[in-house]
Amino acid sequence: MADPRDPDCLFCKIVDGAVPATVVRETERTLAFRDIHPQAPTHVLVVPKAHYPNAATLAAADPEVAAALLTEAAEVAVDERIAESGYRLIFNTGQGAGQTVFHAHVHVLGGEPFTEGLV
Repeated sequence: MADPRDPDCLFCKIVDGAVPATVVRETERTLAFRDIHPQAPTHVLVVPKAHYPNAATLAAADPEVAAALLTEAAEVAVDERIAESGYRLIFNTGQGAGQTVFHAHVHVLGGEPFTEGLV
């Protein structure tokens, strides 16, 4: 099990309400909020409330919370009206992959066509 919170973690501080965020969804185990540097018209982060350093450690330690993260990402897409047009989910795991906040999270991006993508 992860530590419930890391006192130095930005996302833990957001979960605790110590740092403000524009929350769009909340469950017992997850919190979804708008990215402060959006890369698309819709850019929401979904995080587990418990601290896990990245998606790989989350998946290994608590598959149920990992599944809840994906479920909430899909619900965000519905709420943001991007589910039918399509959206992208991104997990950055590790500094070399672009992870800058070391608390597991998934980016939900959409609202415009993506010109580049992985097949």
